[in-house]
Amino acid sequence: MKLIYRIGLRLTMFLLPIMALWAVIFYYAMVDEINDEADDSLSDYSEMIVRLQLAGRPLPPLNSGSNNSYTIVPLDSGTVYEPYMHYHDEMVYIPEEEDTEPARVLTTIFSDENDHFYKLTVAIPTFERDDLLRAVFWHIVALYLVLLVTTLIVTTLIFHRSMHPLYKLLKWLDKYTPGRKSETLPLSDVVEFQKLTKAVGLAMSRADEYFEQQKEFIGNASHELQTPLAVIGNRIEWLINSTAITEEQYIELSKIQRSLSRLVRLNRTLLLLTKIDNGQFPESCDVDLVAIIKNELEIYNDIYADKAIVCDVNLPASFVVEMNESLANTLLSNLLKNAFLHSAEGANVSISITDRVLTVKNSGEVALDSNVVFNRFYHDGKNGSTGLGLALVSSIGRYYSLLIDYNFQDGNHCFSVGW
Repeated sequence: MKLIYRIGLRLTMFLLPIMALWAVIFYYAMVDEINDEADDSLSDYSEMIVRLQLAGRPLPPLNSGSNNSYTIVPLDSGTVYEPYMHYHDEMVYIPEEEDTEPARVLTTIFSDENDHFYKLTVAIPTFERDDLLRAVFWHIVALYLVLLVTTLIVTTLIFHRSMHPLYKLLKWLDKYTPGRKSETLPLSDVVEFQKLTKAVGLAMSRADEYFEQQKEFIGNASHELQTPLAVIGNRIEWLINSTAITEEQYIELSKIQRSLSRLVRLNRTLLLLTKIDNGQFPESCDVDLVAIIKNELEIYNDIYADKAIVCDVNLPASFVVEMNESLANTLLSNLLKNAFLHSAEGANVSISITDRVLTVKNSGEVALDSNVVFNRFYHDGKNGSTGLGLALVSSIGRYYSLLIDYNFQDGNHCFSVGW
């Protein structure tokens, strides 16, 4: 998950309980404020009725259109009552509406000059709590969505603006290849990014240094091994051809000769990889890849004739590119050999060139790991493979900035090279 999406998710989860808590507090605060206003109105209304009652003046009519209501009930004489005022909510029947409505009610006791006590109950219409609750809920939902979207947009803009140096550094790292000249590291005026860029620069410098040391070691080792390997090969051939040996000795010497041949091929391939990495193939010319492919197909069809591989070829009349002819032969030879070598008997191999992309397909059962398939010495352990064929293809691809890719689809291993 991208960092910005993770931030957005956390903001969403953070805002949700805050808005819920705020909604509860807001609801009760609003109810309390409405009740305070209603209580003030009840107090004023009850005082007016008490004054009119004590003065013997006419009381306000009950059906005045305000839906206010009141009742005055005389209390038992001879009993002394403590004055009090009690506010509460209840449902009151409104004759004009012929329905019950929520009301705020005040109950109080007062006495006249003759110490006669009366109980006054005053009610005024108030709000529907359920309606208020629904209104608050939907307004909070709307507010939450607006606030969330606004926050996410602002956060995204600020995040991308602030993290721009990091994106530039990541882009630089995507293009970085050990041993090849890279662009200058992006600079930033943010201290943290300056430290990160410095650390990346040091790490890449060490990687380049180690890569150069590795190339030098492999090149020197491969070069030094050529002579002793050739001497050992000649000695084995001399033993086989010039001395009297038993059948058992011949079998063992043949095994040694096959292992030595594999070692020679491995050494030669490592030396070639080192030369490619060192840029020792500067000469280029126009090379017709179609001609090379047809020539290589004749060779591999003869070598692997016992497999009865069905080869489907879809090539243009010619496809000319500018590159070193030796490297072009190596690139195509390894791709075709890989397809024939790792195909079962009666399998299909397809070679095509479309829109400057060469595609080589061969039947397979299990997909290879695309992350390591072009690594050196990666192989399936079968057919005596050295695991350097596809590494050569990848190295030549990097040398000429070609687009090398692998994928597995419809039961086929698909290798492609784009020019």
